[in-house]
Amino acid sequence: MYRSVLAALAMAAPLLAQSRPKPASPPPTEQEAGGVFRVPSQFPPDPEPPKAPEEPKPVVLTYEGKPLLVPFACTDDDIQTFGMTCSAEDPCPVYADLTSIQSAGQRIFVAGNFHNGASTMYSLLLLSPDGGKTWQEPVERYRSAGLDQIQFFDMETGWISGQSFQALPRDPFLLLTTDGGATWRKKFIFNEARLGLIEQFLFDSRTSGSLLIDRGAGAEGGSRWERYESMTGGDSWMIREVSSTPLKLRASREAGVSTAWRLFADSRSKAQLVQRKSGESWQTVAAFAVQVGLCKPSESELAEPPPPPDPQPQTGPAVTPRRGPATKPTLRKRP
Repeated sequence: MYRSVLAALAMAAPLLAQSRPKPASPPPTEQEAGGVFRVPSQFPPDPEPPKAPEEPKPVVLTYEGKPLLVPFACTDDDIQTFGMTCSAEDPCPVYADLTSIQSAGQRIFVAGNFHNGASTMYSLLLLSPDGGKTWQEPVERYRSAGLDQIQFFDMETGWISGQSFQALPRDPFLLLTTDGGATWRKKFIFNEARLGLIEQFLFDSRTSGSLLIDRGAGAEGGSRWERYESMTGGDSWMIREVSSTPLKLRASREAGVSTAWRLFADSRSKAQLVQRKSGESWQTVAAFAVQVGLCKPSESELAEPPPPPDPQPQTGPAVTPRRGPATKPTLRKRP
């Protein structure tokens, strides 16, 4: 009896195995180097972050004997900000005014501003790293500001004075460099907005310097001139003297002025010449055109409106429009 039962079970085993549900096959795997298998992720990969836009390359001007034209593009906002009455028929000229020059080895620095004859528009700083052959702008232009005096104490450390011009000079500042003029940082003399301009400044070391502020004829209490000192290379200033009469620094202003370089206005070529002293004469190494551009409103062309569509022919029976009541509606009962 037992033998017959075991024989029956042995015969039924293959049938039971075929009726069982098969397990789900595992997801395909990816084989990596070294025999490691990794199950693919169920989530899509993170998108790549957008690339930062490339900074525009500085414009390099090459002097080849003709006056260089410093790029300047006037906008409608400039016309409105500086109160310019310009039109397409009568545009307003813009000029580059170079006010000071200084050298540090083969590097030449020229400072000034753009103006329209009535108001200062932007500051301007030009750098030539090769003795006047090529020129570029190492610092951004500041609106309603101009640059004036330049001093380099050594080949790496230098300063440039500037101020804003909004009806009256105000908010005097210095541009500071410690890498030979490759980069500059702007430092205001005061922590709050004030009238005044830097009449003179002079550093006798990398950290120690003095400057004079002219607050204008309308200064309170007649204290028009102020003298400040810095022991931080121009990062901060301490007031030392206030006077109603002009003040002077320990050294003359000419101590910070280059004697080997000069700017010369040439009326014949309508340009400002950059000249280097050679013996008893002056040699021109570069020239910049005085007029750099024109300001005029941008032309905005209005597109003509499309013609009206042709009337479509009417199909179907004509419909007479319904007319309103001949008399004014009223709530009174009619007789």
